[in-house]
Amino acid sequence: MITSKQRAFLRKEAHGIQPIFQIGKDGITDELLTGLAQALEARELIKVHILETALLDTKPTCNEVAEMLKAEPVQAIGSKFVLYKQAKNIKNRKIELPKK
Repeated sequence: MITSKQRAFLRKEAHGIQPIFQIGKDGITDELLTGLAQALEARELIKVHILETALLDTKPTCNEVAEMLKAEPVQAIGSKFVLYKQAKNIKNRKIELPKK
């Protein structure tokens, strides 16, 4: 669990990144979850865009995906949401969170 201070730090870090995944009319699929898990391991912080054709609400989708991936939901605004998960491989760790 991350603190509100850490969440604010991650929101600031995510501001400049582009969404690297899109959720379309198929919704949350196994392939999407696999891709998100790999991206989280490589980047730690990712942004996802939900297309209008998906007919999904952003916040519940963000929370559901985060729970499935054991990641932290950082932010859900409009049709985009941000997830954070510390990389298991120490070489892939790029983000240093503020202390609790």
